[in-house]
Amino acid sequence: MNIQNKIGVIGLGYVGLPLARLFATKYSVVGFDINQARIAELNSGKDSTLEVEDDVLLPVLVKENPFSSSSKGLFCSSKLEDIKDANIYIVTVPTPVDKHNRPDLTPLYKASETVGKVLKKGDIVIYESTVYPGVTEEECIPVLEKVSGLKFNEDFFAGYSPERINPGDKERTVEKILKVTSGSTPEIGKIVDELYKSVIAAGTHLAPTIKVAEASKVIENSQRDINIAFVNELAKIFNLLNIDTHAVLEAAGTKWNFLKFKPGLVGGHCIGVDPFYLAQKAQDVGYYSELILTARRLNDSMGQFVASEVVKTMIKKRINIPDAKVLNLGITFKENCPDVRNTKAADVIKALEDYSIEVTTYDPWANPEEVMHEYGIRSTSSLEDMNEKFDAVVLTVSHNEFLNIDLSHYLKEGGIVYDVKGILEKYDNRL
Repeated sequence: MNIQNKIGVIGLGYVGLPLARLFATKYSVVGFDINQARIAELNSGKDSTLEVEDDVLLPVLVKENPFSSSSKGLFCSSKLEDIKDANIYIVTVPTPVDKHNRPDLTPLYKASETVGKVLKKGDIVIYESTVYPGVTEEECIPVLEKVSGLKFNEDFFAGYSPERINPGDKERTVEKILKVTSGSTPEIGKIVDELYKSVIAAGTHLAPTIKVAEASKVIENSQRDINIAFVNELAKIFNLLNIDTHAVLEAAGTKWNFLKFKPGLVGGHCIGVDPFYLAQKAQDVGYYSELILTARRLNDSMGQFVASEVVKTMIKKRINIPDAKVLNLGITFKENCPDVRNTKAADVIKALEDYSIEVTTYDPWANPEEVMHEYGIRSTSSLEDMNEKFDAVVLTVSHNEFLNIDLSHYLKEGGIVYDVKGILEKYDNRL
């Protein structure tokens, strides 16, 4: 791979920043993001997503655009002119769904327009955002052609390399996860593959086409969603049979080929979203996906189910439901991570409030301002001034900090603990 490659990374969130940081150890990289506050934060050496530690980010940061000197390093900017000299553009913007769970490609369209304004002959545009098969070539490329006036696979080329970032995971970081790559021609596929291979220690897998690479990503999370839906349905069944679901799964897990999934709340920007992309594409070609959408509906119902089980348990303890007080532990979509996007813990809280229960939410990882902005839920990141006692404590996220909390300090006499994640061994009430 030519050391003179100049890489522009579009979008500096959970996916873009770790990737830009990694490439900056070998190449000239400019990270572009329209969020000026995010750019200022990163240029100060801080990452509020906590995906890249300060001592890892600071060594690669440079104060001037490295493209002019072809020196390695990462320069972060919100100015379009700073990426105009790149010859490789990597798009890492989010791909959400709308309120009807239909794919929202707006961020991809806007990112493609941005790249199109600076695209030159010979450039390569690589997409990492999770999409259904066909989005890169059928949706993004036409935008690039229209804005740039260039012709695809003659003047410029494309690739797709699906992100595999696992937020909060400090063991499986980007360079330690095998990367799927692809290109719009066989020759470009090899160039894209060599680019990633130069920084990904775990290696790469070159897919034969862009559509194969796109499909491989979207089924990864669909498969996981379906497996979790199965154990969530088991939890509902075993709850009615008065059987401990976790004990059943532990026993079944002794078989060598049993897949060890656990019941829980399925949120976030991947597993809780990506299956809708595949289902939508299937519908476009005349196939209604039954299994994928059934799994989605089941997993999306778990917030309401958890809340109803908490209320039933409280009633059995003769706790008066209207005006009862509940301490909810956790609001992020997963443990040990500040990401609150599409968190299903919010569903539990909203459902409990529908019973006229007063819910106090504590999460040491989440930003209370972001939680309020996204969900209208008040939360706190500290329990230092918490002198109140509650009728129930509900654990919805398994942050490490929750393992050592003495819940007796926060429970009224006769109060209950409901452990959604099954990590508090001394309490009986769990999903």
